[in-house]
Amino acid sequence: MKSENEYIGDDKFKKFLEHYACPTPLEVVKMRMAGAICSPNGELRPTDVIASYWDGRTPRLETKKEAELFFKFFMGLWDEMFRLVELNQISLPRISPKDELIRVCGLRYDMLEQGFIEGFWGGSAQLKIPAYVAQIIDSITELATVYRTLEQKIKPQQDNKAVLDAIVACDKTAVKSISFVIEQYALPHMEALKHSTDKGN
Repeated sequence: MKSENEYIGDDKFKKFLEHYACPTPLEVVKMRMAGAICSPNGELRPTDVIASYWDGRTPRLETKKEAELFFKFFMGLWDEMFRLVELNQISLPRISPKDELIRVCGLRYDMLEQGFIEGFWGGSAQLKIPAYVAQIIDSITELATVYRTLEQKIKPQQDNKAVLDAIVACDKTAVKSISFVIEQYALPHMEALKHSTDKGN
């Protein structure tokens, strides 16, 4: 689905989310969209995904113009994520030794479990998918829990290089797993996905 709305960029979009007191971080917003675009749930609409960022109910929009702008910004990001799925270029943010690793692990967990996985299931865990896809989706959930385990191993003010290396290794596996789902499952159905998600326009 293409709405032809241009993405306003990460910095502006973060301020946009803050303005509406969105409890979902931008990184999770993006990954949930990516999962939803790959979702076998043909009834899932972009508006459903947007509402999920506020636990199922979008914030109060005072005027028609505000509502139009609100959804225009979100559909710009949706189009951007759709493009990245089509190109199979979904990734995780790079990290460095200077990053706060506890925060990184927590965010990684949310990006995978509350982001991609939740978006993929689209509110229903009863969808029929090939066994190999189900196994990969389960492996992504297992990877998410690994980040929680690594989080417990981080010792403040000490050398955590081993944990950093483990996070990087998990990141590579997670990206490969998502890429596999996109290549083997989402892309072959992309025309159908475009048709189904177009209902949200």
